[in-house]
Amino acid sequence: MSTRDDVEEFAALLRQLKDRTDRSYGSLARRLNMNTSTLHRYCAGEAVPQDFAPVERLAAFCRATPQERLELHRLWLSAVAARQRGRTTGSAEGKGETEVKAETEVKAAAETAETATPAPDAHRDAVEGGDADGGGALAEESTSADGASAVPPSAPRPWYRRRRILASTTVACALLATLGIASALSDDRSSEAGADRSTGPLTTAPKAPHRSAEPFSAGSASPPPGSVSPGSRRKAPALPSADGTPAPSAKSPVTGSPLTWSADSQVWAMGCGHDYVIDKPPAQVPPPPSQQDAGVWSATQGAVHGRQTMVRISVQGRSSTAVVLEALRVRVVSRGEPAAGNAYAMDQGCGGELTPRRFAVNLDVDRPVARPEDGADSRRTLPAVHFPYRVSAQDPEALLVDASTQAYDARWYLELDWSCQGRTGTIRIDDHGRPFRTTGIEGMPRYWYGSDEAGERAWVPYGG
Repeated sequence: MSTRDDVEEFAALLRQLKDRTDRSYGSLARRLNMNTSTLHRYCAGEAVPQDFAPVERLAAFCRATPQERLELHRLWLSAVAARQRGRTTGSAEGKGETEVKAETEVKAAAETAETATPAPDAHRDAVEGGDADGGGALAEESTSADGASAVPPSAPRPWYRRRRILASTTVACALLATLGIASALSDDRSSEAGADRSTGPLTTAPKAPHRSAEPFSAGSASPPPGSVSPGSRRKAPALPSADGTPAPSAKSPVTGSPLTWSADSQVWAMGCGHDYVIDKPPAQVPPPPSQQDAGVWSATQGAVHGRQTMVRISVQGRSSTAVVLEALRVRVVSRGEPAAGNAYAMDQGCGGELTPRRFAVNLDVDRPVARPEDGADSRRTLPAVHFPYRVSAQDPEALLVDASTQAYDARWYLELDWSCQGRTGTIRIDDHGRPFRTTGIEGMPRYWYGSDEAGERAWVPYGG
């Protein structure tokens, strides 16, 4: 099996486990104490973890069977070995390419050196034609008494002439380089001086008068000592006040909650199942609304949640800084006799096998708590999620609270504890400043919207 096949088979099993949770990569990574991009690269086959610990945490969170964990460990070993084989092969190929490249560069340097060396005849012509002070003497030494040349035209030039040419060339190159550097330094200093004149002083001494780069208008006040004009490039420190106390710092302490939240209590089970208690006869109650219009409908009818109140809470940070949600608590304001009236069901049963993950609250006990409970659909169980959570501006979280009562008319609200960068706090979650209200419907007349004996649509006894 190839390297790619081993890694892809391991990544496919990771994706299969991840899909069981019905979570996004960001939400699942927080539960596993991993980076979101790292988890995505593992599931996409772009990387293989060097340690099995994060894989084991993923398997435990996704409730993998013992057989699946053994298979996951086997595939992880194969993927790690495949990646190591791939790196070894790549290193060997890279080494061969480096040696070939080095050999090519050596050959090119040798050819350049041969091309740059002048031919003997060219050397001789250049020296005899360009050496004004020593050319004649050398010519006389190389000529015999009868005028015949003592050195053949094709003979190479002596070593001392070649050294003289090389020394002259070196001195000329060094001189040109020195002149170029000096010119560049002069240009840079001129540009810096111009910039300083155009932008004003960089800093302002505490007791020295400030001179702005741009003149103030006649009607404007002169800048106070210690301030810096808009043209300057560095902000000067603020001066002490007249009584000698230091100026306040520019950074004020961070206050307020780092969270934003919203709560919707008009949530129906599977979008259709919900009861409202209304102190009106059926003939005076309008037809049931759709879920998105339930808030207005219940407010106009003075309706109270019957038996169950489901609250969907959306929590988000105000910035990219992570905020940890530590705990969710239930506070009961009062409990009394169930409200008077009739129970009106929004539908005669929804059916279906979907149960969302939620925090269940029993308002009938003395000290109700929010307990995480599993959800389920037609194929698999949706595991419950537990505190703590982590949220930010880019990573919000949605919580579903399912509070129920059979025997009381309960008024209650929620408290959410948070921590962020050493600060802690608690936010109150309620129904727009009022406590949530849930009343029992046991023994109460119950109706649903169906067809009466005449075939007309109306509120009829439930189950009739």
